[in-house]
Amino acid sequence: MTLKTICNREVLIAQKYDTLVEAAKLMREYQVGSIVVVEEQNGLRYPAGIVTDRDLVIEVIAKEVDINSVTLGDVMYRDIILGKENDDVNETIKIMRQKGIRRLPVVDDNGALVGIVTLDDLIDLIAEQLKDIAALIGKQQNVEKRYR
Repeated sequence: MTLKTICNREVLIAQKYDTLVEAAKLMREYQVGSIVVVEEQNGLRYPAGIVTDRDLVIEVIAKEVDINSVTLGDVMYRDIILGKENDDVNETIKIMRQKGIRRLPVVDDNGALVGIVTLDDLIDLIAEQLKDIAALIGKQQNVEKRYR
């Protein structure tokens, strides 16, 4: 299974010059914990960084930074790890674990943003797979009862 099949195509995005308040309001409105900062070129959006709700708390509020004196570009994490649409989900999980990341923007072969995969998405996927395995066990037991 590839990231193309599981990534959320509705990604909350912003620009480097957007304010932290604007970003926080968007995260609250859409009930998400991150916003991907993009640069637009020829109608396509390329990830430039990511800002999480935790970044806002740890790097801005806890340090008592004046939220009106900085933009998303000032606080975004620039060295973001990206996944490609055709990357394997299991390999992606390993990379996310190794890097300690909970959110992975997904790009196409040209590097343009097409989606995002989050830890929550992966947990939902694994839960669904476990449900299918449990159903298989139950079905196998019923088949066995009929023939024995």
